[in-house]
Amino acid sequence: MNTRSNALPESAVDSQKIAPAVMSAARPLYWSVRRELWENRSIYIAPLAVAAVTLFGYLILSIGYAMSTTNLAQRRAALEEPYGFATALIMGTAFVVSIFYSLEALHSERRDRSILFWKSLPVSDLTTVLSKASIPLIVLPLLAFAIVVATVLIMLLLTTLVLTGSGVGVATIWKPELYQTALMLLYHLITVHILWYAPFYGWLLLVSAWARRATFLWAALPPVAICAVEKIAFKTTHFAAMLQNRLGGGAEAVTAPGTLPMDPMTHLTPGNFLGSPGLWIGLVIAAGFLAAAARLRRYQGPI
Repeated sequence: MNTRSNALPESAVDSQKIAPAVMSAARPLYWSVRRELWENRSIYIAPLAVAAVTLFGYLILSIGYAMSTTNLAQRRAALEEPYGFATALIMGTAFVVSIFYSLEALHSERRDRSILFWKSLPVSDLTTVLSKASIPLIVLPLLAFAIVVATVLIMLLLTTLVLTGSGVGVATIWKPELYQTALMLLYHLITVHILWYAPFYGWLLLVSAWARRATFLWAALPPVAICAVEKIAFKTTHFAAMLQNRLGGGAEAVTAPGTLPMDPMTHLTPGNFLGSPGLWIGLVIAAGFLAAAARLRRYQGPI
């Protein structure tokens, strides 16, 4: 009897063993992320509310000022001007939500004593911390991008309707620069909001896991103290310059540091960005903050 022909290759057997293991490891993380979305509705309600207010204001603009202007060129300029403002407003809202969520993510479950329930579940502290870190690092940037695209699309449709009724050609409204802008925005979110700002979110989560109260104060006090001690003792401002550079976004991501990455004419340099030592040092620091937050959560009890 030829048993060799009926036997599966070892690689196939190993792959069959690895696949269920990966699935079982990813499932707690998936449901933990969903739990964060269920419990923190402001994650998506705040950007959606800002988008709704922006569209309401744009509707008033379309019916009011734009229609009352007899100069068709000015009418078109007035309708196209708010696109960038709406984008910046939604992205800024998502950024603010990310900051406050990170400060409350691990602190709130200790304050309302729900940590006793969540620790009783078969979910590791690292999985819990990673699920909370995924909200400001992945979920909110992608959600902001989707809301911006939908909002600008609705504004474009309103612009098309208004200009069509005015007898103005709308063929140039749907110009290729709009698609370039969307790609620039996605590139900006990935490079700056996800990769470059990762140490900030890691630090906020660490403070959230450690502080008993006043998380915002404890998050801001150590950097301010370091800057003050360095200035007084050494007459230098290296730490403050490093924070300013980090808050200003990754200048290596674009060729012209003075322009915004969402500008359609900006030349992208992902190679320079990925080769930047500051990027990888920041990611290592962020990983250390998240590991420390997971360890703190393991031993921290309710407040």
